Amino acid sequence: MKVTKADQLAVNNLRMLSVEMIEQAGSGHPGLPLGAAPMMWCLWSRHLRINSHDPQWFNRDRFVLSAGHGSALLYSMLHLAGFDLTIDDLKHFRQFGSRTPGHPEYGEVPGVEATTGPLGQGLGMAVGMALTERFLAAKYNQSGKKLIDHYTYALVGDGDLMEGVSHEVASFAGRQQLQKLIVLYDSNDVSLDGPTSRSFKTDVCQRFASYGWNTQLVADGNDLAAIDQALTAAKQTAAPSLIEVRTTIGYGAPNAGTNQVHGQPLGKTGLAVLRENLAWNAPAFTVLPEVAQIAQQLVRNRGQNAAKQWQQQVAELALVDSAALADFKQLLTGQTEIKVTLPRYESGAESGRDTSHQVIQALAQQNPNLVGGSADLATSNRTTIENSSLMTPEKPTGRNLAFGVREFGEGTILNGMALHGGVQVFGATFLVFSDYLRPAIRLAALQRLPVTFIFTHDSLAVGEDGPTHQPIEQLMSLRQIPGVEVFRPADPNEVMAAWNQAVSVVDHPTILILSRQQLAVLPNTNLTAERGVDHGGYVIASQKGVEPTGILLATGSEVALALQVQKRLLELGQDVSVVSLPSMERFSRQSVKYQAKVLPPQIRRRVAIELGTPQGWEKYVGLDGKIVGVTNFGASGAMEDLLPAAGFSVDRIVQIYQQIRPENEESLSVIG
Repeated sequence: MKVTKADQLAVNNLRMLSVEMIEQAGSGHPGLPLGAAPMMWCLWSRHLRINSHDPQWFNRDRFVLSAGHGSALLYSMLHLAGFDLTIDDLKHFRQFGSRTPGHPEYGEVPGVEATTGPLGQGLGMAVGMALTERFLAAKYNQSGKKLIDHYTYALVGDGDLMEGVSHEVASFAGRQQLQKLIVLYDSNDVSLDGPTSRSFKTDVCQRFASYGWNTQLVADGNDLAAIDQALTAAKQTAAPSLIEVRTTIGYGAPNAGTNQVHGQPLGKTGLAVLRENLAWNAPAFTVLPEVAQIAQQLVRNRGQNAAKQWQQQVAELALVDSAALADFKQLLTGQTEIKVTLPRYESGAESGRDTSHQVIQALAQQNPNLVGGSADLATSNRTTIENSSLMTPEKPTGRNLAFGVREFGEGTILNGMALHGGVQVFGATFLVFSDYLRPAIRLAALQRLPVTFIFTHDSLAVGEDGPTHQPIEQLMSLRQIPGVEVFRPADPNEVMAAWNQAVSVVDHPTILILSRQQLAVLPNTNLTAERGVDHGGYVIASQKGVEPTGILLATGSEVALALQVQKRLLELGQDVSVVSLPSMERFSRQSVKYQAKVLPPQIRRRVAIELGTPQGWEKYVGLDGKIVGVTNFGASGAMEDLLPAAGFSVDRIVQIYQQIRPENEESLSVIG
């Protein structure tokens, strides 16, 4: 790399735009932009292949700012790179309704590849992107054409690498030998509260080398030529690369090298000192003509030329292999439409996880890019695609992912795969361990990603494994995450219907809560489950008369229990209906008319039954209803003993129902 005066001006222009944004907003993180601007400029001007005229060009390189608090630097770079981000947008940094939020948001800011800020997750998503690139390249690079051939870059900080998820995903990437993954590490020895030495004593290069990564050290973070040389060398390795770049946080500002410049504006005095140290005399929010020119030449034009060359390869493929071109174009159009076409069950019994296993096989036949795995529980979750191998460096087109015991890492990698595009993904573990990957589910929802999360072993019915493995609060807490649909199906037909919903959506994640124990096929669900699950809830068993005297509501395995209670109550002269409510989120979006049909408002005698925390059922049972739930941790023992002991028996629920007296205007009662 020949470093010019224009390069140095571009670096300082990035620095100044970033701190001016923060100063105007009155909040932000100037430390990272001031220290990391040289590596950002070097990467974008000499290596990153992007096309600001077509931000979603499929073969573009991906860049993830995992240290999302440094967003001002990314926005400044996107502006120089020609993306649809104006100076006015920069001036409204962190303001309500602006296009430059405090942390990068996918889908809200052009050129932002992932929503980042929760530290460590950006690195995991970058791993997922690189994994997907290799999978698709192995499948579609035919007839001498490299249609899928790009790198994934990430910029991480000390905080990213302290987070536990960074260990999970870095270890996974090393095992997978993701040679097109290159991570720049902004190594400045400072975190928010002070020097990292207060809590962090790790040789990061040695750590990553132990995972199987190639590592390099750039001793001077202002040395553009050295950074370029390291990036060039990283592309020649057969492993993922970590480049540790030693920087000074807040370079050029007062208190540089300390936490005082990490997360607050420099102030007028600090900004004046920075201007003097950088010899910067231009008015605020200026892009120097020399910088605009070099950005046009080295970032915009280079990226557009790369996109044109790729388009030429696609055109040439039409001449030599029209079938391969058609297959590739289907990839570019988006998600393949698939549907569960298995015969519906009319009798028998089967666990939710076993029905799901059969569904996965059928879906995998329809979509060759359906990929998934489990956190070392595939044999228990029943998620293996039987006619495919593990995805490994030797078999990059394998469709089964061995995530290892890394639930959080699994979630971030799945998100990265969905962000990359071209694949349809699912991942699994036990429901009780959903807590380990909850932050990744939250980011999937924020980014509106169609990831399917499968959680098996869904209740106290896990039995002998005891309370550590028996989920209590997880089910209802997952329902509280905005933008997520949770399905807890009651029988094999509902499982298939829930899967249909999961694979048909494109703008949000879906969670499937599945049983380990067998679920009997419930009456008529072969005919009613599809529409009922599509609506989130339905009357699975009507009363005998014109109008019910009460309503029993349940999900999952408890629907069968509710049907038994219904039968007993009828013998006692109480004619109730039973409602299966597999998805509260889906049901809440139905029309008032439909909801009233399922839950007639005049019927106030209601009991909800679910093997989990009762909070959340109040909206369905009303002031007069009762909730049969679990308010304590479980115990170790056989399912047949545990459930009655927890109050889930026909006799007890009948007794609870009979205690309801709507005419007395009783307050809501929770039965634990």
